[in-house]
Amino acid sequence: MRGLTARIFPPAFWAALLAGAALPFALAPFDYWLLAPASAGALLWVLNRALPHSTAMLGWWYGVGKYAAGVSWIYVSIHDYGHATPALAGFLVLLFVAGLALFSSLQGWVYGRWLRTARPLADGFAFAATWTLTEWLLTWVLTGFPWLFIGYAHIDDPLGALAPVGGVLLVGFASVFSVAFVVAVLETIGWRKRLVGVTLALLPWLVAWPLQSKQWVETGDSGRVALVQSNIGQDIKWRMDSIGMILDRHRRLTAGHWDNDLVIWPEAAITIFQRQAVDYLAEMDRRARAGGATLILGVPAYEISPGAPASDGVFRNTAVALGNGEGRYVKQRLVPFGEYVPLAGLLRGVIEFFNLPMSRTEPGPENQPLLRAGPWGVAMAICYEIVYPDLVRRSAREADVLVTISNDSWFGNSTGPLQHVQMARMRARENGRWVLRATNNGVTAIIDAHGTVRAKLPQFETGVLEGHFTAMNGTTPFGRYGHLPLLVGLALILAGTLVRVVSLRPFFRRT
Repeated sequence: MRGLTARIFPPAFWAALLAGAALPFALAPFDYWLLAPASAGALLWVLNRALPHSTAMLGWWYGVGKYAAGVSWIYVSIHDYGHATPALAGFLVLLFVAGLALFSSLQGWVYGRWLRTARPLADGFAFAATWTLTEWLLTWVLTGFPWLFIGYAHIDDPLGALAPVGGVLLVGFASVFSVAFVVAVLETIGWRKRLVGVTLALLPWLVAWPLQSKQWVETGDSGRVALVQSNIGQDIKWRMDSIGMILDRHRRLTAGHWDNDLVIWPEAAITIFQRQAVDYLAEMDRRARAGGATLILGVPAYEISPGAPASDGVFRNTAVALGNGEGRYVKQRLVPFGEYVPLAGLLRGVIEFFNLPMSRTEPGPENQPLLRAGPWGVAMAICYEIVYPDLVRRSAREADVLVTISNDSWFGNSTGPLQHVQMARMRARENGRWVLRATNNGVTAIIDAHGTVRAKLPQFETGVLEGHFTAMNGTTPFGRYGHLPLLVGLALILAGTLVRVVSLRPFFRRT
């Protein structure tokens, strides 16, 4: 039996699985950042010792480990709030994990089948390039799921200084590049090649170190903000008998804070449609104007085209600015299985979670104008949108400050909300903008332009976070060019590697 198990699940598969499972522990809330390069280095070590036909499966097992350990919080939303049985919720999470692992499988296949040359120094370049291109694919393929990127582990160390230059993907590339040449040193014979490997392993750190003190943008006016954390339980949030309590709680929490420049409520702070809340919103608008404040809040909308029946309307997840501000923003990137259901015809009716009205939300258009808050332009990101580097970048470069509102109570007391706020910190550092984050039950936080959390509220507590923020002027290199320079560089690396592989094939055939 032991021999049969070893043949079906060889030790290399277990090594890849464990290496993948280690990566999430490098991220929030654990922050054992050294596990990030160690995880990538272990995958490279395993792939370099595998036959070409097995590298895709090894990559898949690595992805299974990574996502099973890192996004298991999805189980909370499906089981606890979708009321699925444990077996069904577990099956759906495993299906999700297995699908996401296909991206790691693709990386393993491309590297092991097409790019590996058995020359450690050359292979270090190829492995780092394929890793980063795989993460880039995760930012847009099938709307993307840009979670658990290795670069987030380095937000507080010297490599994090690369974020304003090339974003989280450049930070991640630097991490994987560095460890790939540590592996190359271990696999190389000859002191000259080892010296080259050591130099290349240190290169990202030597480049990033002096950038830690670089100021890419300029400071502008300061303002005061009050962030409301209403702490409405997800199990009661959308019940009809909770509407009055929810409206009153936000009214009471905000009552003593209208003297701030900005007051921010969470995503879907009120749980009736905007057209049903006209009187309430008018009241809040008057109070904000009286205090000289701009109120930004999340509110669901149900839009019906002129002449169309009410049943043909569409749901929108929106944010509006009231008082000393103006504008409306409609969420563009929707949460799969939360705000829309892929394969809806098959899944609707399976569990209650897939039948919620908000799971039929329609996205907003691209290139929406900034919200105005007094003298400042505000770039909005609703919940899940803050994890998309390029989406945030496009609006942030013209903005003075970033505002993100969220409702992470879907994920309970899991790692999901803490991973989420870490990604918000990276958006601040990439764009050189303060991020003001208001959530239903945490983590509500004020994050400065270097990605440092200046103040936050404890999770699962009702309260208001007051503090100062600074409007920022100018644009970081990432804000101006995005991922383009990095992608061009990676394309050149892969092109050079392919040329080398093709030129070496006759030699491999002769030997």
